[in-house]
Amino acid sequence: MNGELGPKLLEVGLIRPEQLKKAREIESKQGGDLLGHLLRLGALDEDSLLRFLSDHYGAPSVNLDQIEVDPDVIRLIPAEVATKYSVIPISRIGKQLMVAIVNPANFFALDDIKFITNLEVEPFVTTEDQIRRAIDKYYDRILSMADVMRSMEEDLEVVDQGEEDAALGEAESGDQPPVVKFVNSMIAQAVKEGASDIHVETYEKSLRVRFRIDGTLYERMNPPFKLKSAILSRLKIMASLDIAEKRVPQDGRIKIRIAAKKIDLRVSALPCIFGEKIVLRILDKSNLTLDLTQAGFQPSALKHFLKAIALPYGMVLVTGPTGSGKTTTLYSALSRINTADVNIMTAEDPVEYNLDGINQVNVNEAVKLTFAAALRSFLRQDPNVVMVGEIRDLETASIAVKAALTGHLVLSTLHTNDAPSTLARLVDMGVEPFLVASSTNLILAQRLVRRLCKQCKRPAELGAELIEQLGLKESDCMPAVTFYEPAGCEICHGTGYKGRTGVYEVMPVGAALREMIVRGAHTGELKSQAVREGMLTLRMDALLKLKEGLISAEEVLKETARDDDV
Repeated sequence: MNGELGPKLLEVGLIRPEQLKKAREIESKQGGDLLGHLLRLGALDEDSLLRFLSDHYGAPSVNLDQIEVDPDVIRLIPAEVATKYSVIPISRIGKQLMVAIVNPANFFALDDIKFITNLEVEPFVTTEDQIRRAIDKYYDRILSMADVMRSMEEDLEVVDQGEEDAALGEAESGDQPPVVKFVNSMIAQAVKEGASDIHVETYEKSLRVRFRIDGTLYERMNPPFKLKSAILSRLKIMASLDIAEKRVPQDGRIKIRIAAKKIDLRVSALPCIFGEKIVLRILDKSNLTLDLTQAGFQPSALKHFLKAIALPYGMVLVTGPTGSGKTTTLYSALSRINTADVNIMTAEDPVEYNLDGINQVNVNEAVKLTFAAALRSFLRQDPNVVMVGEIRDLETASIAVKAALTGHLVLSTLHTNDAPSTLARLVDMGVEPFLVASSTNLILAQRLVRRLCKQCKRPAELGAELIEQLGLKESDCMPAVTFYEPAGCEICHGTGYKGRTGVYEVMPVGAALREMIVRGAHTGELKSQAVREGMLTLRMDALLKLKEGLISAEEVLKETARDDDV
């Protein structure tokens, strides 16, 4: 490619024939890049070359020596891909990835990068030398374990752990100081970034660490593969797991202290074909928001929910997929009604956060302490309020319903897509319709959606197709309504999102709905009646937040379904 550019540089008068001849002689003897040799001979300067390349390829140019690229952007393209195609990612705005590349006409490279990143790629031209320097600068930074450890200076201490290490003595390489420092700094970095989970994944020839932040996984570091066993062993030691057992899944806990703040980590080790994958769930009580008024409820929906949890008896059910915030909603409800004159008991699998003044029981299937067994025992403990982590079977459902009908407030969760289908789920389990109708006070379905970053969100134009997909009405798209989309900045690590909020579907079960349940009305009829009574569906609530500028259209489509049957 560069051989073709030599004559063109002559043609535009940027170099002289003898300079081109000298550069080609060096290239034939030493190899390397012709343009690089011209630069080193002083035949032309980088600014002139960049202007020439920009005109030649019809693409904007960038001087990589004059900019600093965010490490989160660098991680979007693996080191081997950057080296193969002589490319460096330089910035990201929403779904647009700007890359510096030696040959912007290399459409195969651009298509490959688009496939790898799932982003639209905009090329900027630069020189081979600048790309090489940038690769050395940025990818060494990402892949160096020493740099990762130096990046965190927090005082991380393992609490209630030490006997296991002492018992192992010097036999296990996982106790060597560099690995201990790396694991500590990895956890500290995840806590600092507000991650909810750390994924340590082993592949055939590589080791990868990803953090889940605001519900989305981001690759954060690639420790040296030769340290795989040591890192995994260290994590298992900290969690009091059997380091010799690598054939079956194991679960454990780690308690740590970072800067005087205690944090629990729930640890899961799973055997995979190339080694174990370990996931650490970060349970940071300081991040647990128990104020329902800050959760994202619409005023009328919050009013109905607070009224339901204030009743002395009946069932309040929270539904949604794993990771939708159901447990946090239940904890928030319990905190609201947790007073000295109320006896609250919970059965959880597992107990995620310890709440003062509440009696919490960890379900343990191995010793037959199931949800049903715990609930049966609770009723002999004079409770006012009972929380069951999940209604999974007819036995648990039957006991919960009977408790709700005999003067207890019962809070629990189910896995259904929306509030109305929860009623059908209970009937399908085998609970009589009249018992479901009599015992259920309210059903809440919820999802968690990413909030737009306040610092960088920008107005967005929604096309006709997108408006149709969202189910927006003409009145929703008046000039007075401004929709927003993610942009990306340093504060949100280039994602365009910062934090999450809830989308809720709150369905009080009143007289009309009770009658419909008893006569066996199907889910569609129940949903239509609930909407007539003022219920906002998940999509309706999400669209309100879209019009308020809190979330993007992308999040609405990703987390909610259209209400075509309403």
